[in-house]
Amino acid sequence: MKDRSLLVQLAGDMPVFKIIDFLVENKGLDFSKKQIIDGADISKATLFNYWQEVEKAGIVTPTRRFGKTVLFTLNNKNPVVKKILELETELIRRVLLQEKQSILSKREILVTA
Repeated sequence: MKDRSLLVQLAGDMPVFKIIDFLVENKGLDFSKKQIIDGADISKATLFNYWQEVEKAGIVTPTRRFGKTVLFTLNNKNPVVKKILELETELIRRVLLQEKQSILSKREILVTA
């Protein structure tokens, strides 16, 4: 199992957030439902329990089709997705700021020691 992303740490391990998180982490790429199942580390049944909700909310958009297989990508034009991406950016910014402050604090301790 992979490390939990900042988004999943904040929002929780709900399957819908795991699906969204996988798509956010791979924005700009398109995936089959099977690839989303594997990437989000969820079961097929779980994906199908939440997929209609994800589609209805406009979080994903179909990109292309290979026979019966449809590929989907994160819908960057959706206002909810835009807010999720803003949230992700802010979470990353805060972690980086905390890391920077931690490094500076350690340097001050070394200099004064």
